[in-house]
Amino acid sequence: MREIHRSWSTDPGGRHKAAAGGTLSALGRYLLDNGRVEAVLHVRADPRKAWLTMSTISRTPDEVLASAQSRYGPSSPLVNVHQLLDKGARFAVIATPCYISAIRALGRTDPRVERLVPYMLTIFCGGIPSAHLAKAIVRHHGVDEQDVDLFRYRGEGWPGPLRVRTRGGAIYDLSYEDAWRGKKCGMKYGYEVQFRCKICPDAIGDVADISAPDGWVLQDGKPICKEAPGTNLAIVLSVAGEELLHAAISAGYLEVSPVSVDEIGQMHGGQSERKLRASAALFALRLMGQRAIRAPGYRSADAVKRAGIRAVFRQFAGTVRRVKAGENREHLI
Repeated sequence: MREIHRSWSTDPGGRHKAAAGGTLSALGRYLLDNGRVEAVLHVRADPRKAWLTMSTISRTPDEVLASAQSRYGPSSPLVNVHQLLDKGARFAVIATPCYISAIRALGRTDPRVERLVPYMLTIFCGGIPSAHLAKAIVRHHGVDEQDVDLFRYRGEGWPGPLRVRTRGGAIYDLSYEDAWRGKKCGMKYGYEVQFRCKICPDAIGDVADISAPDGWVLQDGKPICKEAPGTNLAIVLSVAGEELLHAAISAGYLEVSPVSVDEIGQMHGGQSERKLRASAALFALRLMGQRAIRAPGYRSADAVKRAGIRAVFRQFAGTVRRVKAGENREHLI
């Protein structure tokens, strides 16, 4: 990390609309406003099926803002990458860490990436659930999915309600606590995370230029989810990201304030816990003669050292127990 800050958009409307402080939207708008890129490749809600997410190319600051807010379901943000590369367009990418890793990998075989994609921006990712989660929430409200014209996971406040709106104008809201930490919809968010997310080696976006997760308010060392003015963290990971952040601040698009590494750990401790769980589970699978994924560069030792022997043993024992019970492989990690 080159720099860390709390950050938020100076535009009150953009800050309120965004999933958190609007940092990534503000950076995208700055890049387009100042001609640094011709387009921003990111995602937005599908206008035909509002509970789904689609890739989009924004060429104006207003288009970036219109696509703001979290999309917790599956998406394919990179389907338009070759279209932009073939046109020789200079563009930024805003996507979850796995897709930034994919762009970096493409750059090792396609020299156009280094020349045409100067900025790659991301978030911390807690894992991507399947589309079944959105459908379960719609069913929870007794709504036909074909009658949904808005499905918003986050935004219009921080963290904002998970909102379903019908074509007739009926509105159904779930609070952040009910949607993500409760079991209101017959399934808990964590249970629905795709298998690839359980072993993700880069949930905090190490390969991006800037990673901008939630900058949760802390109380007694723990994050609280009460509504507040939206705030991100701005974690700067490259020289390009450092220059971009300071340029956006100087141009009046962003404000920042101090934050410590310890505070970030308190806000997002689950990231290291997940890496621990995957490391211990993979080790258990190998010892039991089961097939296990090889993940070079996973930094397992760091996660294990941070977690301690008791946490490692609990996960190890849990995996052994599930293997013996014959559970589905996707639930072993």
